[in-house]
Amino acid sequence: MRSGNTFDGHRLVHLAAEHGAQDAMKERLLRAYFSEGRLISDPETLLATGTEVGVPVPELRELLAGERFADDVRRDEQAASDLGVRGVPTFIVDRRVGVTGAQPPELILQMLRQGWARRDATVAT
Repeated sequence: MRSGNTFDGHRLVHLAAEHGAQDAMKERLLRAYFSEGRLISDPETLLATGTEVGVPVPELRELLAGERFADDVRRDEQAASDLGVRGVPTFIVDRRVGVTGAQPPELILQMLRQGWARRDATVAT
């Protein structure tokens, strides 16, 4: 794997959301990084992966040449920091319960149940 700055990749996810492809874009970037060993800070990689999920090439080029969605990504980063996110992956339920790192399914299920219980308790009051 090759590391790099993922800021533009996060901006690309925002752009893909405008085309109903946010989840597909996230999955494609993860596959490019973890399975293919591609550098996801590389503009050519971002252009190729964005095209694969249906984002128009002119919009991709405009995004990569400018600052579109930069403020959105910075807000996302701040929100993650406010929630105590310090690593990836981090799973957060209802902005209240979270766990960092690869976890067994049983722990994720327990976390979901805690989140639901806290939500139910809040709704009941």
